[in-house]
Amino acid sequence: MSDPVKTWHDAAEAMTKAMKLPATQPYDPFAVAGAMADFASGMKPVDLFAVQMDAARQWGDFWMKAWSPEPGEKVRDRRFSAAAWAEDPYYRTLRDAYLLASEQLRSLVGKGDESAMVRFLLDQYLNAVSPSNFAMTNPDVVQRTLETKGANLAQGFKNLVEDLASGKGLVQRRSDPGAFVKGETIAATPGKVVFQNRLFQLIQYDPATADVAAEPLLYVPPLVNRFYMIDLVPRQSLVKWLVDQGRTVFVISWVNPTEAHRDADVGSYVLEGIVEAIAVVRERTGEKPDLFAFCLGGTLVAIALAWLAATGRGGEVNSATLIGSMVDFADMRDWSAFVHEAHLAALEGHVDRQGFIDSVELQRLFAAMRANDLIWSSVVNHYLLDRPAPPSDLLYWFEDGARIPAGFLKSYNRDLLFENKLRGSGFAVDGVPIDLAAIATPMLVIALKEDHVSAWSAVYDGAKLLEADFILGGSGHNAGVINPPAANKHGYWTSDARPDSADAWLASATRHEGSWWPLWDVWLGEHGSGKKLPARQIADGIEPAPGSYAKAP
Repeated sequence: MSDPVKTWHDAAEAMTKAMKLPATQPYDPFAVAGAMADFASGMKPVDLFAVQMDAARQWGDFWMKAWSPEPGEKVRDRRFSAAAWAEDPYYRTLRDAYLLASEQLRSLVGKGDESAMVRFLLDQYLNAVSPSNFAMTNPDVVQRTLETKGANLAQGFKNLVEDLASGKGLVQRRSDPGAFVKGETIAATPGKVVFQNRLFQLIQYDPATADVAAEPLLYVPPLVNRFYMIDLVPRQSLVKWLVDQGRTVFVISWVNPTEAHRDADVGSYVLEGIVEAIAVVRERTGEKPDLFAFCLGGTLVAIALAWLAATGRGGEVNSATLIGSMVDFADMRDWSAFVHEAHLAALEGHVDRQGFIDSVELQRLFAAMRANDLIWSSVVNHYLLDRPAPPSDLLYWFEDGARIPAGFLKSYNRDLLFENKLRGSGFAVDGVPIDLAAIATPMLVIALKEDHVSAWSAVYDGAKLLEADFILGGSGHNAGVINPPAANKHGYWTSDARPDSADAWLASATRHEGSWWPLWDVWLGEHGSGKKLPARQIADGIEPAPGSYAKAP
């Protein structure tokens, strides 16, 4: 048995280490306090009185229902999926009181001056105080504690100490870190690195059919994670599926930048990255590529296409597909909480100190936007239930984060997010003004209906700006992309109409079952030459896929 005195000593030391503040912060705490003060001072007494009166009536109704012997209804919230939350009066009352209080607080915030920061802070608070997060108010934890005679809580505390001792604060284990091996069980579609420079490696995948479509595909990923979200385990791999359809697939694998890359900005990634990769693919295949990209990668592709158009090279690309990507940043929903002059200045000072923003900081930000799924569920499982993290290829990829150079982050945040320069023509790459209206390349934009990063309505607005075809897929930002047809999940919507609002488009759209992948393959065929060529075998190569850039820490 471990020494309890030593355990407590180690815990205290670890907490001190984990809570030590860095020299700089990637946000301005005074801006956070100012947003709260502005909200409080801007609340009208008449609105506050109306909220109080509604709350009194709602709580009266609540206590009348609380004494009912009838089981309560289940709610569509995974935190409260256990049967006891609906059937046991104690847990049902806790759940319903929490949900009612949450609704009332959100209603209160909605009556004040709209502030994305205030909404974000309220959501973080409400997520944290959910009764599902505490040992005595979570029926699953109570049951497991009785079954193990408290061993789950003792081991959970040990897990907490170990996480704090890592020096990174609370790092919940969302997935088993040893469940996958890159190049063997994940990111394992056969291929070779055929080109590299300081910013990326270019992977070409082995053909799986005797003939292939003439036009090759070139994938451009975002910078925040490694490319292989589209090459998870074989049954979920978009790369493998495309190769099996007779496509020649190339993928950009971005370098994980260090201090040496601090000056690489948006223009660097467009010219040294995408434009360079297009040239290599054309040289290797003799054909114009179909580009496809995800999230930030799609924003960069749009910029690259506009740059090519402005320099008389627009004919170098056959088509482009942007998935979950924004080019119009007027509506960033909760993300607008971080696009604030004070926060931008603080972030710029923070990244200037080290030359990049660290992947752990980026993961914390993305996790906070989906705190219940990516933070609190892990807290419950890891610290209260002491359940091992399940093997998840998607979560393994999510935790395999990458850094972003200071130069890129500063130019992207200030010029694109904050000033929304792509909406007009105020952004330039290598002195060339970027005008999205000049793009003549056929384009398809795919949005995801439950996307928490790129709201589908904002992606729809971008599709109108680009005059692109549009598909709405089901599910969220990541899971909605990884949607193999064999799974028959999520569904998608289509419509040829282009009304002003996204809601009007959805009202006119037709829902289809299954995956959007086959429809995309049809779209590529419709915009291609229809030619078939003998499969392109790879006679050279620097190293096997997924390459050293994807494997580097």
